[in-house]
Amino acid sequence: MKFFMRLPRNGREFALFLLVVSLISVNLIAPTVTCMELGFSPEAWGATYSAIVFVWVLVVACVVATKRPVEHVCAKVADEGDSYNMQVLLNIVVSVLFLSVLLTLLAPMVATGETLGHSAGEFVYRWPRNFGVALFVEALIAQPIARAVMNRYHLALDRRGASRTVEERA
Repeated sequence: MKFFMRLPRNGREFALFLLVVSLISVNLIAPTVTCMELGFSPEAWGATYSAIVFVWVLVVACVVATKRPVEHVCAKVADEGDSYNMQVLLNIVVSVLFLSVLLTLLAPMVATGETLGHSAGEFVYRWPRNFGVALFVEALIAQPIARAVMNRYHLALDRRGASRTVEERA
C-alpha cells in the first residue's frame, strides 16, 4: 500500500515528484557544498544562487538520464519480498551514487565554467563530501517530503474518485 500511495504512479506524477525532490535538493545541496569549499559566509551562500537555475536544469536532466540505470541496479539488488523502506532506501542510495558522480563532474562546469579536466582532477576530494551531503538531504529531507506530497495527492485523488462514484450512483 505504501508503494501505491507514496510513490509516483505515472509520468505526470513522476514529474511532480521530481519537481519537489529536485527543488529541495538543489536549494540545500548546492549551497552547502559551495560553502564547504569557499567557507560558510553570506557571500559564498549568495554566490550559489546566481547559478542555481542552471544547476537545477542539470540535476533534472541527470535524474532523467539515470532513471533506468538506477531502476536496473535496484532490481538486481532487491528482492520482491523486501520491505518498502528497504527498497526506498536502496533507490535513494543508488540514485545518489549515480547522481553524485555525474554532478561532481558536471555541476562545477555549469556553475562556474570550470573545465572538465579541473573538475575531474578534484573529483577524488569533492565526491565523498558531495555524496555524503546529498545522501543526507535526499534520505532525510527531500524524498520524505516528496513522498508525503505524493501521499496527499493520492489521497485527494481517491477522495475525488469516491465522490464521483457517489454522484454517479445518485
